Amino acid sequence: MKFPVCLLVLAVFTAGTVSCQTARPSAKRPNLIFILADDFGVGEVSCYGADHYQTPNLDRLAREGMRYTHAYTVSLCGPSRAQILTGRYPFRTGATNQDATGRITPGAEIMMPKVLSQTGYMSAAIGKWGQLPLGPAEFGFDHFLKFQGSGAYWNTQAKARTYEVDGKKVLLHDQEYLPDVMHRTAVEFITRHQEHPFYLYYSLSHVHTEILPTPDSTPESKDLYGDNVRYLDKLVGRLLAELDRLKLREKTVIVFLGDNGTTNGRADRATIGGRRLAGAKGSMLEGGALVPMIVSWPGTIAAGSICADLVDSTDFFPTFAELAGARLPDKSVIDGRSLAPQWRGEKGQPRSWVFNQLARNWYVREAGWKLNQAGELYDMSDAPFSEKLVAVGSKDPDALAARQRLQATLTDLNPAGGTLDDGDGTGRHSNRAEKRKTGAKAKP
Repeated sequence: MKFPVCLLVLAVFTAGTVSCQTARPSAKRPNLIFILADDFGVGEVSCYGADHYQTPNLDRLAREGMRYTHAYTVSLCGPSRAQILTGRYPFRTGATNQDATGRITPGAEIMMPKVLSQTGYMSAAIGKWGQLPLGPAEFGFDHFLKFQGSGAYWNTQAKARTYEVDGKKVLLHDQEYLPDVMHRTAVEFITRHQEHPFYLYYSLSHVHTEILPTPDSTPESKDLYGDNVRYLDKLVGRLLAELDRLKLREKTVIVFLGDNGTTNGRADRATIGGRRLAGAKGSMLEGGALVPMIVSWPGTIAAGSICADLVDSTDFFPTFAELAGARLPDKSVIDGRSLAPQWRGEKGQPRSWVFNQLARNWYVREAGWKLNQAGELYDMSDAPFSEKLVAVGSKDPDALAARQRLQATLTDLNPAGGTLDDGDGTGRHSNRAEKRKTGAKAKP
């Protein structure tokens, strides 16, 4: 009897118990679609065992591909996106807080479309550009649609009255839903470039606040947040249907990722098996950085695979470069490790650890242990639901060995020797006191 992926809750967070085996290798350069959901954690995806949400299209994507159980990224939107697009940790790029992310320049950092363009990929950025600086075109995207801020849906919101397409401002009409406009633009890009390899960075509005009714919400709906989760899932389904219509599914790698964990106000409901995850968006606990990651490449990645390999969001940069046959930048340290071999059915070199940083806080984590910048060691055997601080002076041999391994990794990375955060310590702002003096408004 074959159980659907969404019932395998017991295997969701247990490293080493599930398979990353793929179906067969593919030598062709695939199209690349990267779908990034906003403030969307594992506790909101039914194939991860979510108690209160149903996501049938994401579940289908997982059934047809590979679901990762240990994928990590920075726990706030701006630094997370900078890490995804550059393949570099915050202490290298300076993207240590939401405001500092905006200081990245095209001269200093190379983003993914620049690398992929070497081998003829056309690229588009559709959706949230967030706290990133300038615009997608300056960092190499051939086409873009972007909006102001986060959580833009209807023109009743000041930030959603207009959006920008390839440098031109466009009015969002009454009763026009911006996520639907984004979907149409994404489909137009895919259709226009279906004969040549393309890269689509599709950054959704959902489910960032402000939480408003969707086109499918009923007037009496008492669960607008659930409506938004369902609409996010619907958009994924609509995109899959378009790829099927164009007969592009087997030629296309689709990666779905959350940009950070569930926001704190929603985290109590985002339970798995009746348990709340430790932490939420913006925290250095599991609930901040552990995100849903689903990869589909029909005919290459075996359907229904579940992978417990450790992944951090620097890994997408070298992965996409390898799939495209593109060279990585010569003069930049790329922190990611390519996942392409595993997707093609080869052994690859899975990570033994992931690194995470926000502001002046960081940690390195392996399957069973985590060590942070303060020298605190945590037993992660009950993660993501709790993290057990190991007592100072513990003589447990496993803990001692883990501390030695993880400290060696931190010493080698040397985050304290890179760009230090100059913000207020939360990762959300630059120096708030200085902003008050100048009258500048801090970003939420």
